[in-house]
Amino acid sequence: MQNENQPIMVYTTLPSEEDAERVGGRLVDERLAACVNIIPSMTAIYQWQGKRVREREAVMIIKTRAGKQAAVLKRAKELHPYDTPALLVLNVSGGNADFFDWIAEQTP
Repeated sequence: MQNENQPIMVYTTLPSEEDAERVGGRLVDERLAACVNIIPSMTAIYQWQGKRVREREAVMIIKTRAGKQAAVLKRAKELHPYDTPALLVLNVSGGNADFFDWIAEQTP
């Protein structure tokens, strides 16, 4: 079983940097995330409703802890502009303990 203070990252993509800032800002303001990183532009190619799609998207990485996972996924889905957002939880297996403590402090 994972410790509730264990850091996790949630990877998602959004249609624009502005959308990522809106969603990420809310997650930080609501203390569900300690930090979000936004990578403003990438190309996504995928199949959607039987058609090949190519779009520009922004990447957002949400830094939080395992104890907030369910709340982060629920809230991110509520705020997300996509009908079926990619919300992928990435477990963290090691790193800077001081940074881990900071994440826990920011997400009570």
